[in-house]
Amino acid sequence: MGVLLRSLLVTTVSSHPLLLGPSLSILSFLSKSRSLLLDVERNPLIYWFLRKTFYDHFCAGEKEAEVHRTIQQIKSTGVKGVILTYTRETVQDSRTEEQRYANTNALEKAASTDTCEHIQAWREDVLRTVDMLGPGDFLAPKLTGAGPKVTQAFAAGQPVPAQMVEALDEVCRRVVEKKARLLMDAEQHAFLGGIHSLTLDMMRKYNRSGKAVIYNTFQAYLKAAPELIAAHLKLANAEGFTLGLKLVRGAYMSSDPRHLIHDTKEDTDRAYDTIVRGILQQNYKGFGTSPSCPFPATDLFLATHNIESAVAAHSLHEARVRDNLPTCKVEFGQLMGMADGVTYGLLQLTSGENQQAPPPDVYKCLHWGSMRECLSFLLRRAAENRDAVARTMTEHEALKAEVKRRIWAGLGRS
Repeated sequence: MGVLLRSLLVTTVSSHPLLLGPSLSILSFLSKSRSLLLDVERNPLIYWFLRKTFYDHFCAGEKEAEVHRTIQQIKSTGVKGVILTYTRETVQDSRTEEQRYANTNALEKAASTDTCEHIQAWREDVLRTVDMLGPGDFLAPKLTGAGPKVTQAFAAGQPVPAQMVEALDEVCRRVVEKKARLLMDAEQHAFLGGIHSLTLDMMRKYNRSGKAVIYNTFQAYLKAAPELIAAHLKLANAEGFTLGLKLVRGAYMSSDPRHLIHDTKEDTDRAYDTIVRGILQQNYKGFGTSPSCPFPATDLFLATHNIESAVAAHSLHEARVRDNLPTCKVEFGQLMGMADGVTYGLLQLTSGENQQAPPPDVYKCLHWGSMRECLSFLLRRAAENRDAVARTMTEHEALKAEVKRRIWAGLGRS
């Protein structure tokens, strides 16, 4: 009942603009405050409130033992596995872009082999995360969590320090040893060039067995996403590796330059669904249309909270398998604390004449880390609920009905 009431509180705030607006402002203020009084980890009242509400709803825990318990709880609901992310990252506003480039002249020194404590801390934290994975689970690392030397290099289009490349390679090796996979997390547009470059290097090395171990993330709300995917398909074709393609709509609208993003949500939805159809039909931007331009080996992961997109993708994939037409592997994922109706709706799907075929593979994405490290993530989740009020209202009404049912059931037994 406690978990249900917490979910009801969070969806009550998320589904009412008069409550959500001030909540977003407070979270944003706390994430930027330098005051000791307002420090989320030093002020016990602020910590207690955030921990018992938003944090416990959206995050898996601050310590490994808490995360292990959350993973077991999530897996017991029938999902295929989990996607685990250590939440530390760098988030910067596009309006302060000039500050990111202020130290460009110092990047030669930043790319030296000197040991960087931020990169070392990132390596240790991410390897701790890998240790919590089971076979078939995913790691979703945030590269900007490795600190200023890495983010400055990304922003200026320069190579990251060799120490970072070595750390990421070690992480990938450990993921393979755990029989898990890696979904490189999407981050702000200013950093994407460097993130894509590093991810491609890891795909070239580890995606050689006919299946994807390393996946890159593409954000459909960016107007350039379709052509960027085509460029990666071309590289996979030319170099003979399997492309791991994770597709999301996008979560950095408050910080990415607005002109790079589709004008409307409908445009983003259309772009997302068009990309999915092209990949599943193995016919995209000229790839798969002739023997001279074959479709490269591709594994698809759809991170979506849109039930229509998810069901359409699953139905298309099942139809092509049934008709013996070319297609690719497809899996689905949703964030912990969000879109449970999508997650468990997908798990109820079956196929075949006798409805005996297994449901699609569905994963829940779990973020873990300290309260301070998770604040930016929590702020984006609250904002995402603001942009999905219809879905949140539906979840809110369902939760209210369940709370009432349990209360009346309890009164009936007393």
